[in-house]
Amino acid sequence: MTENDQITDSPTGWVAKHVRSYLDTDGRVGHNYHGSPTLLLTTRGRRTGALRRTALIYGRDGENYLLVASNGGADRHPAWYLNLTADPAVTVQVGSEVFAATARTADAAEKAALWERMTEVFPRYDLYRTKTERDLPLVILARV
Repeated sequence: MTENDQITDSPTGWVAKHVRSYLDTDGRVGHNYHGSPTLLLTTRGRRTGALRRTALIYGRDGENYLLVASNGGADRHPAWYLNLTADPAVTVQVGSEVFAATARTADAAEKAALWERMTEVFPRYDLYRTKTERDLPLVILARV
């Protein structure tokens, strides 16, 4: 990803508004979203190659950032997750800090150890897990 790449924000209206507020204020507005910390994740589209940005709730494990690909408990993975499985090189913004990271899906043992950390941050993940037969991936973002 280069500085000159055009980034498209989420097509979901309220998410796009959240992203814009986050960007305009370096995260002063938007980092804390209804009591949960959020970051901005930019992935490269798996089919188009275009850069896509969305806001996501995150947790921490040491230096790593954690995400859950819940899609609200829908039966399909969110686009951002499919994109990072195709190209794990992502850009992350937390507050005013922007950095490159590599994304990977936690294996079963890692997920078992980290799931509770994510439900402490956002308890609805347990509800979302009951709404679908799909395994909700837990993603680990490591700084490059």
